[in-house]
Amino acid sequence: MLLASRGLTEGYLSESETYSLLEKALGQADLAGKKVLVLIPDATRSCPLPMLFRQVVELAGARAAKLDFLIALGTHQPMSEARIDELVGRNDPKCPAACKKIKVHNHLWSEPGTFKHFGTIPAKRIGQITGGLMSQDVPVGLNKMIEDYDQLMILGPTFPHEVVGFSGGLKYLFPGIADWEIINFFHWLGAVITCIKIIGTMDTPVREVINEAARHVPRPILNVDLVVRDGRLAGCFVGEPKEAWRAAAELSQRLHIVYKEKPYKTVLGIAPEMYDDLWTGGKVMYKLEPIVADGGELIIYAPHMTEISYTHGVHLDRIGYHVRDYFLKRMERFADVPGGVTAHSTHVRGLGTFENGVEKPRVTVTLATGIPRERTEKVALNYRDPAGIDVDSYRGRENEGILVVDHAGEVLHRLREPEKHITIPD
Repeated sequence: MLLASRGLTEGYLSESETYSLLEKALGQADLAGKKVLVLIPDATRSCPLPMLFRQVVELAGARAAKLDFLIALGTHQPMSEARIDELVGRNDPKCPAACKKIKVHNHLWSEPGTFKHFGTIPAKRIGQITGGLMSQDVPVGLNKMIEDYDQLMILGPTFPHEVVGFSGGLKYLFPGIADWEIINFFHWLGAVITCIKIIGTMDTPVREVINEAARHVPRPILNVDLVVRDGRLAGCFVGEPKEAWRAAAELSQRLHIVYKEKPYKTVLGIAPEMYDDLWTGGKVMYKLEPIVADGGELIIYAPHMTEISYTHGVHLDRIGYHVRDYFLKRMERFADVPGGVTAHSTHVRGLGTFENGVEKPRVTVTLATGIPRERTEKVALNYRDPAGIDVDSYRGRENEGILVVDHAGEVLHRLREPEKHITIPD
């Protein structure tokens, strides 16, 4: 059931319209006297969070016995207090005193004792969800903080996503505040199916695993699912998590997917500064791989990026970036590497084959970043000095098979008829 909703394919929701939607929805929600925990994104997602933070604090804070926020980091690096203040706008003159008193917690995923086991998805059910692709028991672990609250609220945007199809909704629980075991499982499941087949698809086996895992969450959940365009709200859907997410994903499907008629031999994706390592900046590849021609080149242009992964760099320095079958055909060799890491590796490297010990990626992935040449090549990616790239010289050359995409990483680019133009292995 949706308590309030509005989505626009043209224009944006004003601050007052957003307030009215939230006022209507939260007024119907059972928050009086309850302890409420709100899950929010970190700074790697475009979202007018300061405005939403102020409004939720005003509308829910007065009714709830307690109101706290938890940043659904997944396995991203924790945020400093200064960055948290910037994230939720506590330094903004508009921020009332009430907002400055609200606690905003990091999800401390790397600390022992953070998680609690809430149940298990049995192997038989996993087999049904995945069509027999995988069959194993999957433990459902979440940040045990949720037991300290009566009501959970999810507040965050939906975009096309490389692992689940579309982000948002219950994804703020899994992987947002989930234990590594389930994160590794469904990320590798997505990688085996392949990013190019999953991204921008609403109903996927990975999303169904998340839905199944959510059955074990011991608290009611209210979802404020947002659709963001150009940093501003185009949609706000509040209600039961799966219904609110589906409404948001349907709008995202219309706003966040660009169709092209033919592939490009060179695509230059300019990563925004919110992607400060390749772990997050790999989204440039995920969203643009479908329009790169066989044998073409995808350039991730990010002079500000100096790190492969702040949290998983040790693993990635060891295994590098490779196509799916490089890992799939030698699983025993990489048994000690988290599935989420190998999944990221294959998503960034893209489609390709691995036969008789020879790896043949479909496209060349080039980093034009602040990551040094030696380290870039060590992880099996191509290197270009960003100082030697004149971005303007690439613009306006679509008829030559060259495309520049600004603020790459959120809008998915697809071919209208991919089967006619690019090779997609099984």
